[in-house]
Amino acid sequence: MTTNLKSFLFRMLCGFFLGVSIIAPGVSGSAMAVMMGIYRELIEIVANPFKGFRRNFFYLLPMGLGALISVAALIRLLALAFERHPTGLHLLFVGLILGGLVEIVRQLRAIGFKKRYILGAVLAFGIAIALGLVSRGELDAHMGQPALWHLCLAGGVGGVISLVPGLSVSLMLMFFGVYDYLLQVASAFASAPWRFLAVAVPVGLCFVGGMMLFSNLTRRLFDRHPGFAYAMVLGFMAGTVVSVMPRQLPQSAPQWALGLILFGVGLVVSLGLRALGKRMRPEPAPERAEG
Repeated sequence: MTTNLKSFLFRMLCGFFLGVSIIAPGVSGSAMAVMMGIYRELIEIVANPFKGFRRNFFYLLPMGLGALISVAALIRLLALAFERHPTGLHLLFVGLILGGLVEIVRQLRAIGFKKRYILGAVLAFGIAIALGLVSRGELDAHMGQPALWHLCLAGGVGGVISLVPGLSVSLMLMFFGVYDYLLQVASAFASAPWRFLAVAVPVGLCFVGGMMLFSNLTRRLFDRHPGFAYAMVLGFMAGTVVSVMPRQLPQSAPQWALGLILFGVGLVVSLGLRALGKRMRPEPAPERAEG
């Protein structure tokens, strides 16, 4: 397999799992990007999309294809799985997140851990726990159709937090009480495409706008204070694990078995992606230690 083809297929695989993170509550797309070793490239492109536009386009093209495939293939399945096996699915997400923590710890070790980073980790952990508690309270609060401005606000805030590894866009949509509605609209695309477009276009534009506005600040934080930034990521991800834990434990032996299997699958997939990323692309040079 040629290097170009290998790179294309790997970025398509990255896009597939980034697509999963868009619709899977508690799974952070930016944390997955860190885990797969493409986070820095993505944030550079988002911060300067028109600098080297042609190169950026062809870099992102396979990711976009992979994301479209995963969303189209999994959105109905995810809606059905949440309906029938919510506990097992949440344990799958917990496994995915825990596997991602390995890469964050590796980044911190490469930079050099300092005691002052603990403050950032604890603060981020508390924020993640608070957001998770609020999102659980809001999950069932809006069963009707939200106003378009409310959907756009949720999309804009989702774009802002999408670049922070450890924060989940889906959890933020739950916080605004629009996740269920957006999932229903997307899963009914075949039968009501115009309704989907009427929602997806403005929400998507607000999402991209929020992401671009926040990208430079995020990039500067990781460039100038990488240790503190990754410590906060570690805290966010640890808090996300707690927030994503299922509301109820399995009630029978078969449910326990299914939950443990799905947890193991999430952990193995997460660690496998990290190993695959190291094998299929050059290992990035570690960031310099902070003074």
